[in-house]
Amino acid sequence: MYNLPDFKAHDAAEVIAFMKAHPFVVICGADTSGKPVATHVPALVKERGDQLFLQAHIMRKQNHTVAFEENQQVLAIFHGAHSYISAQLYEPQNVASTWNYMAVHASGVLRFLGDEALYNLLGELTDHFEDNPHSPALMGKMDEQYIRGLMKAIVAFEIEVTDLQHVFKLSQNKDKALQQKIVQHLQTGNQDDQATAAAMHQHANYAKK
Repeated sequence: MYNLPDFKAHDAAEVIAFMKAHPFVVICGADTSGKPVATHVPALVKERGDQLFLQAHIMRKQNHTVAFEENQQVLAIFHGAHSYISAQLYEPQNVASTWNYMAVHASGVLRFLGDEALYNLLGELTDHFEDNPHSPALMGKMDEQYIRGLMKAIVAFEIEVTDLQHVFKLSQNKDKALQQKIVQHLQTGNQDDQATAAAMHQHANYAKK
């Protein structure tokens, strides 16, 4: 991925926090013939000591499921808000426009899990994303037979992350006055623009003098 020193997080904890805040990931892989596959899933980010794991589930007998069975090397992509940054904001203006964005690439080894792990994961995923102990959608309030029936169609997996790369490209290579100008412009834009502006404000101490 795009990799320059200017566009980095303050520390590793910030990268993990970003992953947890953007849990709907793209998981990419390839089958034995080299044909690429990808799927989109919500994932839990787990820390065990110094090791990082991702947990999710997918439907059985899909092209990506078969590919992951054949080749366990995968890439999970976490992405956040992104915005076009027009060069009309720059002085002088005879320079290229750009795009601000935040993304994390987690490479690792995917291993499929058994039915007990799937059952536990379903409960944990539901609890996490419902974020409400009184929600009627919690797994504990569902019919057990219904849950077991659904489980026949899906399989849980865990990715042991072996390499973690990120880029938080937020105009950190520009001076503070220009950063402030870009932030003010984005704050009047759409939802992504406003989120990018907030992220730029968070990283303002990275700006050049």
